[in-house]
Parts: sequence; C-alpha cells; structure tokens
Amino acid sequence: MITRRNAWKTDELGSLCRALLTLGTEDEMALFLRDLCTRNEIDELSSRWTVATLLEAGLPYREISERTGVSTTTIGRVNEWRRHGMGGYRLALERARGIDNG
Repeated sequence: MITRRNAWKTDELGSLCRALLTLGTEDEMALFLRDLCTRNEIDELSSRWTVATLLEAGLPYREISERTGVSTTTIGRVNEWRRHGMGGYRLALERARGIDNG
C-alpha cells in the first residue's frame, strides 16, 4: 500500500534500484552513473555525500562549506535528512565506515 510517506517509491524507482544493485564494483557503478546522469548531477550527488561524511565526522557547517563549496543551506538540508530522514544516509554511512575500517 502506498502511503503519503512512501508515495515517492514508484515502479520506476524500484527498477532503478534493482539496476543499481546489479553493479558489483565501484568502477561499474561509476560507469552507470556517468551514463545515467549529467556531469552536474554527478557532481551534486558527490558533493552531498561528501557533506554527509564531513557532518558525520563532526565538522562545522562553515568549514564544510569552505572545503566543498556547498552552501550552508544545502549542508543544513543534508544534515536534516542525515539525522531525521528515512535512514538511508545512516545506513550508507555505517556501511561505508565498515568498508573504510575493514
């Protein structure tokens, strides 16, 4: 049942998620993203991920903005979703930490 909370979960998104899950390496994922997204979209996604990792490390907004060039408004938005979103950032951050430590 689709509720207001998960109305964004379309069949098309499910198909994209399944395609992403078929990719087994960083290189495969990079190739797919390059074909799927514009360079600006890739840069935007990469920047948001970098912001999430820097927030997780405890850096203040101003320092993150200076390092990345991302506005403090966007940093605040990423932080809000990181802390109170659907849990996707949290899951990826925890798993990435395991890869980085493992």
